[in-house]
Amino acid sequence: MSSLRLFILIVCGVYPCMVLVAEPAVVKTSRDAQQRVVKIYGAGGLSGLEAYQSGFLVSPDGHVATAWSYVLDVEPVVLLDDGRRFEAKIVGFEPALELAVLKIEASELPFFKFEEGPVMQWGDPVLAVSNLFNIATGNEPASVMQGTIASVARLNARKGTYKTPYSGSVFVLDLIANNPGAAGGALVDAAGRLVGMLGKELRDAETGVWLNYAIPASATKTTIGDIIAGRKTTMLDPADQLLPRERSHQPSTLGVVLIPDVLESTPVYIDRVFKDGPAWRAGLLADDLIVLVEGKRVESQRVMRQVFRTLDRRDDVDLTVQRGNEILPITIQP
Repeated sequence: MSSLRLFILIVCGVYPCMVLVAEPAVVKTSRDAQQRVVKIYGAGGLSGLEAYQSGFLVSPDGHVATAWSYVLDVEPVVLLDDGRRFEAKIVGFEPALELAVLKIEASELPFFKFEEGPVMQWGDPVLAVSNLFNIATGNEPASVMQGTIASVARLNARKGTYKTPYSGSVFVLDLIANNPGAAGGALVDAAGRLVGMLGKELRDAETGVWLNYAIPASATKTTIGDIIAGRKTTMLDPADQLLPRERSHQPSTLGVVLIPDVLESTPVYIDRVFKDGPAWRAGLLADDLIVLVEGKRVESQRVMRQVFRTLDRRDDVDLTVQRGNEILPITIQP
């Protein structure tokens, strides 16, 4: 059955306009999904970088799943469907999935359950729910786009074409879903069940074609559950043993100079990379932002120095860096 039940032709001035009346089932499914989608505001606003994106509630206690991006360089603000505003904490993220989980202090919230549903295939109808273009700035509902799954394919089918660390299967969408602000939004099926998370804007480096896609919920389910349960954390463990400074890693042992540490929470931006040094050989560049060291989140240079004190300078160092809107894993061999 078509998702549109009625067409009414009216006249707007001298031009005909079409008014579409959606079936009640679609309206209810859309509204239920909108109540579970949130608007996220954080870093950005310069050099054409939007300071907003989308997310969706995954627990009644205020856990929000969203796409990991530069917007989360600061602790973000989350707006619910009813207009309530909360400061959020980043409780964990998985760079390989470009996934982050936030937490707000709220309870008894509507949320998406990771239900076992039918396997999604090409041609299946879906709804993409997000705050694309920052249309919903308060208690306005998130935007809803209707379309279908065009195909199910691996994102690394043409390696090096798309600049993203995720290389698993995605739903390629027959709708223009991946616009500014849509990243982290929810993809739901005709029954309103969560089937995926909208990805970030992604452009083919060879052809310039934009890809509209979503990461299947089945790929994020376990990671989100582990983060909520505390089994997967990016926080520094206070029980980690600190090594003497002469035995532990420092920026100098990796061959980098950071920007001046003049703020209470100065981010870990690289100012210079010494030619032929370990970081240079690993591919680090000036202006890269280090976000993870050995899987631990380093939101400031102070925290990074603490993590370095737990690493023997003879050992390799695994970093996750943000370069523009890319998230890149890099291993430095001293």
